[in-house]
Amino acid sequence: ATAIHTARTEAPCRYAGGAGRLRTVRRAPHVSAGASSRKRHARSRVVTCAAVSRVMISGAPASGKGTQCELLSEAFSLTHISAGDLLRAEVSTGTANGLKAKEFMDAGKLVPNDIVVTMVKDRLKQPDAVAGWLLDGYPRSKDQADALEEADIRPEVFLLLEVPESILVERVVGRRLDPETGKIYHMKYAPPENDEIAARLIQRSDDTEEKVVPRLETHNSNVAAILDSYSDVLVRINGDQDKNQVYADIEKALKSLNVSA
Repeated sequence: ATAIHTARTEAPCRYAGGAGRLRTVRRAPHVSAGASSRKRHARSRVVTCAAVSRVMISGAPASGKGTQCELLSEAFSLTHISAGDLLRAEVSTGTANGLKAKEFMDAGKLVPNDIVVTMVKDRLKQPDAVAGWLLDGYPRSKDQADALEEADIRPEVFLLLEVPESILVERVVGRRLDPETGKIYHMKYAPPENDEIAARLIQRSDDTEEKVVPRLETHNSNVAAILDSYSDVLVRINGDQDKNQVYADIEKALKSLNVSA
């Protein structure tokens, strides 16, 4: 069993509570031979067994990854970190890393791995992330995975949402945007409420089969490059289900893990 460490004692523990909850077990503290006078003041200590706190998740465009990230981050009190969102935020706020990245972006070039890796490492050191993080869509290459390993950043579980490519294409091609509200609809799975809304819906330029197929190929290539790095913590999830069932499968997988606080 995995040991749960505290300042004064350690005890094997297995997470068995519901999503996001903590279970506590009582263990008598270790008392040295010369500490008998303190023994009567500390008959037991509470050792908190936390749910999984270091999660990576990967999924193709339209795999439902965004929905699952929202559910997971709330239920397990994880800080959701998307490398893409992080990059845009750093550029927008003009941080040192953001300014470096902007030079490459303005020149139409890819931001070098070392800049993005530094951003991710710095973000994971912030107080809210130290308590637990959900790293979304990153790393995307073997070099990035190796850089995180060198920084001693490793997940307890790597979730891979798997959806057949034909379903992914159907999900993307059927998406429509309401330009007035910003709401996303799907002509088959989440149609508009009335004809008035349907009449103003538009299809985004990248929501076409011609655009999505290359994106799926890139995703598959990225995943193939990093799976070896996380093969021992890899959990494959069937993403071709109702979102609630997908979440139930993820929750079941996470609750079965031995984790350490």
